[in-house]
Amino acid sequence: MVELAEVRDPALIGNAVMAALDLRDQTATEPLPLLLSYLRDKELLLVVDNCEHLLGAAAQLVTDVMQAAPGVRVIVTSREPLSVSGEHVLPVPPLELPSAHTAEPLSQLRQNEAVMLFTERAAAASGKFELTASNQVAVAALCGRLDGLPLAIELAAVRTRVLTAEQILDRLTDRFGLLTGPSRVALLRHQTLRTTIDWSHDLLEAAERALLRRLCVFAGRFTLEDVESVCTSDDVPAAHTLDLLSSLVDKSLVMREDAKGRACYRLHETMREYTGLKLREASEKDVFERRCADYYVSRCRQSAERARYGLLGWLEWMELEIDNIRSVLQRCLTSADVDRGITLACSLGWYWATRATTEGVRWLDELLASGPSGGGNAVAGGLPYFIRGFLAVLQTDPAAARPALERAVLAAREAGQLNLLSHSLSMASIAATMAGDRTAARCLLDEDPALTKGLDDVAAAVSLLQARALNGLLEGDLETVRAAASEGARLSRETGDLYSLEMMLLNLGVTELMAREPDQAQPLFAEALRISKEIDDRVAQYCLLDALGCIAAGAGQGRLAAQLLGAAETVRTEAGATIIPMLPPLLAQAEASAIAALGAARFEAEFKAGKRLQRDAAIGMALGEPAQVAAATSDGGSVAPLAKREADVARLVADGLSNKQIGARLFISERTVDSHVRSILNKLGFNSRAQIAGWMASSNQ
Repeated sequence: MVELAEVRDPALIGNAVMAALDLRDQTATEPLPLLLSYLRDKELLLVVDNCEHLLGAAAQLVTDVMQAAPGVRVIVTSREPLSVSGEHVLPVPPLELPSAHTAEPLSQLRQNEAVMLFTERAAAASGKFELTASNQVAVAALCGRLDGLPLAIELAAVRTRVLTAEQILDRLTDRFGLLTGPSRVALLRHQTLRTTIDWSHDLLEAAERALLRRLCVFAGRFTLEDVESVCTSDDVPAAHTLDLLSSLVDKSLVMREDAKGRACYRLHETMREYTGLKLREASEKDVFERRCADYYVSRCRQSAERARYGLLGWLEWMELEIDNIRSVLQRCLTSADVDRGITLACSLGWYWATRATTEGVRWLDELLASGPSGGGNAVAGGLPYFIRGFLAVLQTDPAAARPALERAVLAAREAGQLNLLSHSLSMASIAATMAGDRTAARCLLDEDPALTKGLDDVAAAVSLLQARALNGLLEGDLETVRAAASEGARLSRETGDLYSLEMMLLNLGVTELMAREPDQAQPLFAEALRISKEIDDRVAQYCLLDALGCIAAGAGQGRLAAQLLGAAETVRTEAGATIIPMLPPLLAQAEASAIAALGAARFEAEFKAGKRLQRDAAIGMALGEPAQVAAATSDGGSVAPLAKREADVARLVADGLSNKQIGARLFISERTVDSHVRSILNKLGFNSRAQIAGWMASSNQ
């Protein structure tokens, strides 16, 4: 289910689909190629909701998906068709209406769609509403007057708290008479809805109306704190905000949701459009959009320094607010407010690094390309170039990283920003090593220690240690890696820097694995994997699943190794990541060991089984959680890729029985046996019954 109502930028449609599919923008791969690669062999239904404001981009994405993924079906909701090849347009009718000409029995009326919705919403609003013989005529007429439109019916129903159905009908009838005169022939559905919203709006107190129209500056979900910071004024005091917001929720004008235990709110798309018009009519649009931008720039800037040391809570807040922040970034671009946009984009560095790398690159590139900044501190200090270079390093793109980091070093040096200079030198050294320029990497690292030593900046010290560790790994200098990563892990643990601790533990583990010390490496990888699960770092997860698969292979646990290696490949491809340089020789050795233990056919079957594992299940298996590891650790008692009935069929196939004989033995039809056999062949990657028999024999089952 892909919700596009809160997506304003056509370039972010791919990101929205990725989020719905639980894919991650954390590498250099653009969203669309990653999506198409993921969907190519899938069989699923993709529901894309509210496309009308993004028609061109939505049409292109749907076309690309349908061409690349024959097993995918797409349902799109929109106020107008996409007009793409293969589209079947199905108009969505209003709810079923009661008969306008004959009185229906009460029992029959209670089953009518429109009446059922009105009755349910009225009962929820008033606590006592019932459809009775005395009000059934009014309710039926009211549903007909509202053309069976769900939102209009809901807005009318909540008024049963203070009005009877007959009173609501009378008041709405007056409204429609003012709109269209004595005849309703010309009353279109959108006029019906607009009139109903107008009626609900005009019944509000002045402070409620003011707050409601100001809420449209939020593009997505918002919290009470957001509203108090952005929408208050003399006529909407902060002290009254909770009561006013609660009243709007009670009247179904604002929707309340829960996000990870936190109450948040949002406007229905139709209501957002309506309140946007009201905000313009009140001449408040510029004022409150500016206040909204000021709020998010200030909030993100203040939290940026703490984000690294409270990453979990900060990422939760970011995921709740990201649509609002994207909207502010877009306004900064369209209004040429480049300095503010760059300040905001730079304050989201840890979000871009862990959740949206290519998106962060795009925002920074567009902002930096938008002309002179007007001398703002963000550009003068070189921070955007450092963030841009950092993201390029994460994307394994030294060609983009090096020039950006060179500009960051130059700008920081000129501005006397020593902390930023230290970070930039460390990152530039990593980029130089990635590019194979060892001389430049050493020169950059030679300058950094003296500079960092004079700073009271743990983050700068950790960055220097990370540069030493990564450069040491790429050069095969294991002693340097051990020293740097051990000290980096200590500092990261003391300060609560989970992202850096995860990286340092991974560096240490790889060092021990390369030194043929798997017993030393295993607990390092396990702790790093727990952290990567906690902060949902998909790139680290794939590396660590691969690493623990190598350890399992070396310990003679062939089945576990094969499944972990398969799971790692799925996580890596779903993140669009490339294999880090240190892993290929280790993986080749692990694969050879597992094949020697299992045989090539069985290794391939277990590898495919691992590829199908859910990510959390694979992580649990790697960490030795009993429920996940039971089938994979034993090389003798189960048929891991197969369901229980499939395993029964496979054993009888190995015994040489025909499908008819297997059906008689298991009391199932021959057709069902045939279906099981085809499923077994597909799961194991085989094309003959003899291969099934051989696989069962090699499994000692």
